[in-house]
Amino acid sequence: MSLLIKNGRIITAADDYVADIFIEGEKIAVIGNNLSIPAGETIDAEGMLVMPGGIDPHVHLEMPFMGTFSSDSYETGTRAALHGGTTMVIDFILQKQGSSLKAALDEWRSRSNGNCVSDYSFHMAVTDFNDATKQEIKTFIEHEGITSFKTFMAYKGALMIDDRQMTALMQEVKKHGGMVTVHATNGDMIDYLVAKHRAEGKLSPLYHYLSQPEVTEAEASGRFTDISNYTGCPGYIVHMTCEGALNAVRQATRRNQHVFVETCIQYLLLDAALYEQDFDGAKWVMSPPLREKKDQATLWAGINQGLVNVVATDHCPFKWEQKLMGKDDFSKIPNGHPAIEHRMELLYSEGVHKGKITLNKYVEVACTNPAKIFGMFPRKGTIAVNSDADIVILDPQAKHTITAGAHHMNVDYSAYEGWELTGKIKTVLLRGKVAINNGECLLDKGYGQFVKRGKVDGKI
Repeated sequence: MSLLIKNGRIITAADDYVADIFIEGEKIAVIGNNLSIPAGETIDAEGMLVMPGGIDPHVHLEMPFMGTFSSDSYETGTRAALHGGTTMVIDFILQKQGSSLKAALDEWRSRSNGNCVSDYSFHMAVTDFNDATKQEIKTFIEHEGITSFKTFMAYKGALMIDDRQMTALMQEVKKHGGMVTVHATNGDMIDYLVAKHRAEGKLSPLYHYLSQPEVTEAEASGRFTDISNYTGCPGYIVHMTCEGALNAVRQATRRNQHVFVETCIQYLLLDAALYEQDFDGAKWVMSPPLREKKDQATLWAGINQGLVNVVATDHCPFKWEQKLMGKDDFSKIPNGHPAIEHRMELLYSEGVHKGKITLNKYVEVACTNPAKIFGMFPRKGTIAVNSDADIVILDPQAKHTITAGAHHMNVDYSAYEGWELTGKIKTVLLRGKVAINNGECLLDKGYGQFVKRGKVDGKI
């Protein structure tokens, strides 16, 4: 099987040029001007942007949470990702306290194997680090190709680990060439504020936001950064939302430390005013919560300063009937937000089209940096000879409107309902095959492959 893309404007994290791309099998074979190689299929991309497939390193598919499961399956979630130009996702396995990492991996594989449409990998969330768990780290890194381990500094009694466990985990992960990522918010302070608001009868979604003030994230981000610095373990802060947290990372650069920072598309575009909408505010109940407009400005600046390295989604959708579990108590609203399908187009329209970031920076934070940070580059995340032929063709002038009725995520509302965007993804290739063409998915579930990832060194 061969395919030739003609006349496209190729954008990578470093390059911007017009050329042709010849694909043979699953790989890019030749890039050049005016290629005349016979091909099984030819796509004319004149006037289009040709970019690497997007990588979303933060999704939760079929995740058990608060007595229910996130509503996108591995099939529906990865198909929706492809519709939005994301060809690779990294999901999170959650270890059960008192159980092994291997048991958690087996459980997640029972849901994912044979069901993914896009390519995928896993992070391993460690919720109970002990001598037995410690023995599993090397196997996960060297044999399973799972080289990133998530920790929670919140969700006390369920997912949270303490600083003693964090330090020991980092030392073991560093020894074998892995990375520790973190949900950085102060769980003790949040638990206190949740209980206080509930006792005072303050139960609307607004109090979800008020129970997680900026200081809870800033303090935890600084603490994680300090522990990472002490242990020498590469560190990555997921879903950063606010100025205070980013300032903790800025401060660490004064001692020549680098901590990877991920934000999510919602924190760049939405703000906490949405929580004032009676119970409709439940649509935006996520942790950490949406912040203020000054935090949006900080995050955009952080992207351009090289402090914010990745724009992900933390895609964790719940249908409206699931959100209604918390209609009388904000603390019972399942935390999560649907965005896997819209990240690439939102970031293009609101970032590139509106002049906030360049095209090269767009590819860097949506495609290339996730591949480099998580041990997949140059197989993924770029357009180069011998890289996987994961390619997005985007019409930079096409206008369209986001509606829940038209999206492919398994959720019955959209946080971006009615948003008018400029820039529309027309064609998506996954490992050399046309996956999406003009809104139609041409791949079946099971085409997606699990990607074993390499060791990491904390550099990009």
